[in-house]
Amino acid sequence: MFGTISKEIEVNVPASKAWEVYGTLELAKVAAEGLPDALDKIEVLQGDGNAGTVLKLTFPPGNPVFTSYKEKFTIVDHVKKMKEAEVIEGGYLDLGFNLYRVRFEIIEKSAHSCITRTTIEYDVKEEAAANASYVTIEPLLNIMKIAANHLLKINNSQLL
Repeated sequence: MFGTISKEIEVNVPASKAWEVYGTLELAKVAAEGLPDALDKIEVLQGDGNAGTVLKLTFPPGNPVFTSYKEKFTIVDHVKKMKEAEVIEGGYLDLGFNLYRVRFEIIEKSAHSCITRTTIEYDVKEEAAANASYVTIEPLLNIMKIAANHLLKINNSQLL
């Protein structure tokens, strides 16, 4: 069973500024700091933020679904301003998923604003189809909101 979910928000900063966060390991840092109740920590196990980078996401005790999982950046395209990561160990794979992929895209709207879009693509084995209910865009939407606030603070401080 294949599925996809997507959300986007507008951010009043240039696309190039947004990509400075989304296209680097800065996004992981901002997410971990901004969501202490949802993420315990994010560790870089391998890489520098480009394709091939492996992160370990650890969740706080009491998380009803996961304790941790590893994801790998499969695409980091600085021209298209798009990053994809796939779960490679634990997490959704332990729940019967063949694939769990997250994509972040930065789309230029004007010289001073952009759209940040996140998309989840997943493929779950038929016998585990009920576990598709664990797929939710809300945590990624929260990361986008925290990143937007972070970007606005940076942008406003540079204007002063």
